[in-house]
Amino acid sequence: MGNAFFVVWRESLEAFLIIGILYAWLQANDSSGQGKRALAAGLVAGIALALALGWALLEVQDELTGNALEAFQVTTLFIAAGLITQMVLWMRKHGRQMKQRLHSELSSAAARSGFVGVAIVAALAVAREGAETVIFLYGLSQEGDMQTLLLGSLGGIAGAALTAWVAARGLRQLNVGLLLRFSSILLLVLASALLVAGTDRLIGAGWLPAVIDPLWDTSMLIDDSNGAGKLIADFSGYRARPALSVLLAYVTYWALVLFGWRRTAHG
Repeated sequence: MGNAFFVVWRESLEAFLIIGILYAWLQANDSSGQGKRALAAGLVAGIALALALGWALLEVQDELTGNALEAFQVTTLFIAAGLITQMVLWMRKHGRQMKQRLHSELSSAAARSGFVGVAIVAALAVAREGAETVIFLYGLSQEGDMQTLLLGSLGGIAGAALTAWVAARGLRQLNVGLLLRFSSILLLVLASALLVAGTDRLIGAGWLPAVIDPLWDTSMLIDDSNGAGKLIADFSGYRARPALSVLLAYVTYWALVLFGWRRTAHG
């Protein structure tokens, strides 16, 4: 539940911020009100596109069985981990210019296609965040039950709406930039957990050699099968009895993340 809450909170907060930026531009540049209606239509279309992706994922899953289903689900875990990482690094490099980029895109779209262009920009911006959320949640669903996932998702949306509202009210106690930076690190930790889960399943299916299994055993200190240890394992990718292949995948991931983090430092 906590993982779903956090992912949906972060993605929904970004979506709310994007909507706020687009609305502020229209407030200053559209006195007719048609642009705001186009914005609303675009938001609905973006949400519909994200839901369509979720439906497509479930339909594909229903058509697959055995090794094909396992391969599809494992691939989704890796895609979710990759998308989270890409999103965090992209935001680190371009986050400060996001407002200007959105304003530029909206201005160009309005000049080129009128209010249809406004709707398209809004739809694509929201659909991007929504599609990422759908893929993340599908990946998380491989590790938990749907009821818990749903509750976490609804809580994340509500939490993001509250955070955006507090930010919009101009409360200085809430530093949204700091929240996003801190949550970026937590998202990377979660992405590494998805990577570990996918690697575990590759080993379990016999598609990847474990090499040495287990490499060590720390279950006497933190047991990853129940209680607080399982929560830590689900969020961070901790394994009490890791295979060497899992450790290599984990270390390689963080080496690549640190390299990308440095590359985007002055973006």
